[in-house]
Amino acid sequence: MTAVLKINPREPDPGAIARAATFIARGGCVVFPTRCLYGLAADALQARAVERVFAIKERPDRSPLLVLIDHPSRVDAIAQSVPDTARQLMTRFWPGNLTVIVPARPHLPPALTAGTQTIGIRQAGHPVAAALVRSVGGPITGTSANLSGGPGCRDIQSLDPQVANRVDLILDCGPLAGGQGSTVIDTTQAPIVVLREGSIPAKELFPTR
Repeated sequence: MTAVLKINPREPDPGAIARAATFIARGGCVVFPTRCLYGLAADALQARAVERVFAIKERPDRSPLLVLIDHPSRVDAIAQSVPDTARQLMTRFWPGNLTVIVPARPHLPPALTAGTQTIGIRQAGHPVAAALVRSVGGPITGTSANLSGGPGCRDIQSLDPQVANRVDLILDCGPLAGGQGSTVIDTTQAPIVVLREGSIPAKELFPTR
């Protein structure tokens, strides 16, 4: 049975975070809290770990995964290029709430980008998620902890048993806020395109359009 660690959502225990990061560094998968829903974290730079995320979620291989970072300075290690306008939006709206799609660097695992040659990036906003990314020291997957096409979970009690039994560790910080997910923008097009309007309205991103 998968171990469940209770964790304070505002002041996460460093020992619990370190334990989760160790699993991730070894190619494991960990359920962890994000702002709205629980997510599934794996080392985004390990091809086998990324493939394991797809297997756990039973996710089609044509669907790319977004990644979480701990600071905007990490973007250039993942992105081939970032328009100035996109950097300005990162400064205004990160951490959290905004996922930015950029051209992916070629060293990223092919499964991560699903052949799109692009990658979605967000700076982790939830204290537990942010601490976990910092402890791992690199990008982690930020996909929701559910079977593909199924509902996301706001609390561990709602986690699909098939997911719960396939991961290495579950970080439980209690019920999450739920609500709208992040707004997703595609910076590989000019002008930048809003692919999904989430918690940040498009008019706040581009008030002059």
